[in-house]
Amino acid sequence: MTWTDYIHADPRVAAGKPVIKGTRLTVDFVLGLLAEGWSREQLRSSYPQISDEALRAVFAYAAEALHDRIFLPVRPGVA
Repeated sequence: MTWTDYIHADPRVAAGKPVIKGTRLTVDFVLGLLAEGWSREQLRSSYPQISDEALRAVFAYAAEALHDRIFLPVRPGVA
């Protein structure tokens, strides 16, 4: 499985943001829900169109997007 089997971007859907194929659910939306503490079960209950494979593809997409990127350290309170 590669993330490209489940994730795509189309300028006519969600302003071109990457979405789970066949949905309007963006990768950043799904990751945001998980960051807020949603469980896989909550996701699947609210959005049954998200398969386990599609959820893994969301993680794979995010991992690849962040791979080999240079990030500056962020320290709270430092401008």
